[in-house]
Amino acid sequence: MIGWEDVYKVVVAMVPLYVALMLGYGSVKWWRIFTAEQCDAINRLVCYFTLPLFAVEFTTHIDPFQMNYRFIGADTISKLVIVVVLAFWAKCSSKGSYCWSITSFSLSALTNALVVGVPLMRAMYGQTGVDLVVQSSVAQAIIWLTVLLFVLEFRRSGVSISSATKDGNEQEKDVEGNTENAGVLSTRPSFWNLMKVVGMKLAVNPNSYACVIGLAWAFVANRWHFEMPSIMEGSILVMSKAGTGTAMFSMGTFMALQEKIIACGTSLTIFGMVLRFIAGPAAMAIGAIAVGLHGDVLRVAIIQHLSNVVHSSRLKSQQHCRNPLPPSSSPRNMACMQKYSALQ
Repeated sequence: MIGWEDVYKVVVAMVPLYVALMLGYGSVKWWRIFTAEQCDAINRLVCYFTLPLFAVEFTTHIDPFQMNYRFIGADTISKLVIVVVLAFWAKCSSKGSYCWSITSFSLSALTNALVVGVPLMRAMYGQTGVDLVVQSSVAQAIIWLTVLLFVLEFRRSGVSISSATKDGNEQEKDVEGNTENAGVLSTRPSFWNLMKVVGMKLAVNPNSYACVIGLAWAFVANRWHFEMPSIMEGSILVMSKAGTGTAMFSMGTFMALQEKIIACGTSLTIFGMVLRFIAGPAAMAIGAIAVGLHGDVLRVAIIQHLSNVVHSSRLKSQQHCRNPLPPSSSPRNMACMQKYSALQ
């Protein structure tokens, strides 16, 4: 049974995060301290420095030889279940679409990042919860971010081809007055070309190589049993300690720059809540049952699906929702769905 002391621990862990968020929101919306350009500079500071070093700090302290692979397996199964359901929905439903499937996957399958997950799980389950969050975040950054970037590039290439073909046909009509093909041929890039683009994006993604570097160090340090030099650890900590606060502050400035906090309307808000609070935990429960999780590990697995990626979902919505899409899946609506998820 959950007692008042447990509730108090959670409140103590979470309130400071939302104080930072409200300070960011108020500094733009109410006090007009920062302009949009300055908010972008704050976001870049978080994206390129504080969050990557925050990830490095926690990743370097995990033990890769003692990771809970059943927990990671359950998380993988839950994501595969969601992929299958969304693929079936996109294929068989008149309201389904490839673009909305990507957004729905982000909302329901991506677990909470280190920013919210670490303080929340530390308050509820101690170091065990923190270790599981870090393990999940590393797997997500290395595996699922790659998959997500690939499908986004695949979608982008399809939109580009469709747009180029349409423009070629319109130009020919203007010149010749007929619809004969002018030889404008557009082909979808090959798998390896798409993977090359994805690899380049991962190579310049600070959070990706932060996890890779941290995991590599963890392997070496635990294999040969040596500690990180204090001067190196201090250099990481001086920036990583600001990771949580600056990420939430940046989220607040982003919210303040929008016309409305939740601009996607009642129906999409409810849809987002169903994905976040029902679909995600239900899929994780299926994965947990499949691999036999129980006790605190099971609770951590399900609770982390009730939280969300505070910062990365916003970055993905900004980076990838700019191409022309059908009205039902416009960039604004897709971004709104991801912004709503960041409020949880």
